[in-house]
Amino acid sequence: MVKGCATAEIGPRGSLSVTGTMLTHPGLVRRNNEDVVAYVLPAAAEAASARGALALVADGMGGHAAGEVASAIAADTIRRLYYELEGAPGEVLAAAFAAANEAIYRRSAADPACAGMGTTCTALALRDAAAFLAHIGDSRAYLLRDGRLRQISEDHSLVAQLVRDGALTAEQAARSPQRHVILRALGTEPNAEPAVWRQGLPLRPGDVFVLCSDGLSDLVDDGTIGDIAGRLPPAEACAALIAAALAAGGTDNVSVGVFAIEAARAQADEVLTTRPRPLSRGGP
Repeated sequence: MVKGCATAEIGPRGSLSVTGTMLTHPGLVRRNNEDVVAYVLPAAAEAASARGALALVADGMGGHAAGEVASAIAADTIRRLYYELEGAPGEVLAAAFAAANEAIYRRSAADPACAGMGTTCTALALRDAAAFLAHIGDSRAYLLRDGRLRQISEDHSLVAQLVRDGALTAEQAARSPQRHVILRALGTEPNAEPAVWRQGLPLRPGDVFVLCSDGLSDLVDDGTIGDIAGRLPPAEACAALIAAALAAGGTDNVSVGVFAIEAARAQADEVLTTRPRPLSRGGP
């Protein structure tokens, strides 16, 4: 097992395992880190193992410290409820996102310092040899399979919608001054509209999932993300991806998680939750 990673069994009778980790960095421009990352890879002996693995990234917005508040509420609520609620993974993720939205919206209404705050959130659950995604905003989830990286989340941003409508090309969208306008988020409205997979995506040994905030995807192209995630073990890949974002300017908070699926083998398991922690400005 790669140092700094955790491993959990996620397939029937331990047929598959997932090994991974997450890192976050404030970047080179912003003082605060409004990103929060969290992951849970439960040991086989723990009750949580029946629910499988969970990883998420939340990118807060709202100015001052409010973005940090929104992303922390989202991460804490979704992580807790995913392991408390009964039901199929997609149903549980939908309920957890709804609860997080309500909690953020209620805090925003009650605290003037938090007025208007919100957060993106991309959560990946791995259970019974399948992947389940819940997503809102413009943080991203990628799947690297058979050497090909593809984005499995859909950006809920103005420019992404214009690209889908044929009004902008992808190249125009990347240069647009409106590229950070978010159409959907947690906590900004009484009811959120996340995209939730009710049916799981069957997993294969060799699959690699990448979760990230837009601090990575805005500065590092998909080809580079796929190359790094495919060549390096998860902990090294996370560090290299953050280093690539910093080398490209580090203009935003940057967060990334890399999770590799393998045929299971006996390894020590652990549960980890990572909150924002700075890396050195010279790179990981």
